[in-house]
Order: sequence, then structure tokens, then C-alpha cells
Amino acid sequence: MSRSLNKVTLIGHIGNIPEVRHFQNGGKVANFSLATSESWIDKDTGEKRERTQWHRVCVHVAGLVDVVVKYVTKGSLVYIEGQLETRKWQDQEGKDQYTTEVVLRPFNSTFKMLETKDQTDQRRMRNDAASQAETGGETMHAGVLNGNGNESGSSSYDLDDDIPF
Repeated sequence: MSRSLNKVTLIGHIGNIPEVRHFQNGGKVANFSLATSESWIDKDTGEKRERTQWHRVCVHVAGLVDVVVKYVTKGSLVYIEGQLETRKWQDQEGKDQYTTEVVLRPFNSTFKMLETKDQTDQRRMRNDAASQAETGGETMHAGVLNGNGNESGSSSYDLDDDIPF
């Protein structure tokens, strides 16, 4: 039995249009940022406060990459489960840099869209024409896609957040 667990569960809004990289072996990866926010009332001033955390997300499952490219736009509300991974790379000056990301890999990840078709359609109409052309105007109802790309079940949520994008 393992004595450790590396699992991340987040619900948040997509912060940018997902970027997809294609590899020579035919593989592909989607990257996007995810914003999670918490709000509270300051006890001293009575003012509403909000703090937003940004998370880098990297999707390594071909089926999920296709869904992300086709259906996800900036501002989409999603639920993800994945693992934290830290990647080492070198900048232009040759210095070692580190990036920690939430990674979705086959068989241990979940991606779920938490919006209705109407909400997705409205967001798509507000986004630029390039986004609309890329997605072909199609939308997806909320459903779970497991790490192996299979859809299982569907549900809808009514989460009202005041996200500034």
C-alpha cells in the first residue's frame, strides 16, 4: 500500500484559450491556466475581499486534448482532477527554472465541464471570431471525461461566481 498521494482537485475558470502542441510522434498536449477564487467579508472594514490563485494545467490525454480544443474557451467553468508535477527547464540565459503544473494523464485524471449548453453558447458569442471558427460552433453538455477519454454520466451545476473575466 502506498503511503503517499498526489491528487489535485480544482473547480475554476479557464484563464486563456488553451494552447496545443503537437509532437513528431503524433502526440499532443494542451496547456491552459485555471483561476480559482475565494471571497470573504473583511471583519475590520466590512468590505468584500477576493483572492484568486492561478494554476497551470497540462493535459496529456489525446481524447481530452481534443475536447479541450473543441469545447473550452476563456472563462469556461471546469472541474479537473490530476496530479502535481514539477518540470525543470532552462531559460534563454541557461539558468535552471522550475514550473509546477496540474497534469492530467491517462487513467488517473478527470475533466468535467460545469456549464450548460446555453452558457457555453453565450460565452462563445462573446469571444472573438477566431475562437468561433476553431470550435465550429458546437458545444458540449456537462459530462465527465475520464483520463482514458471515455465519457461517464452527466450533470449540471449552478455556480454563480463573480470572476473578472
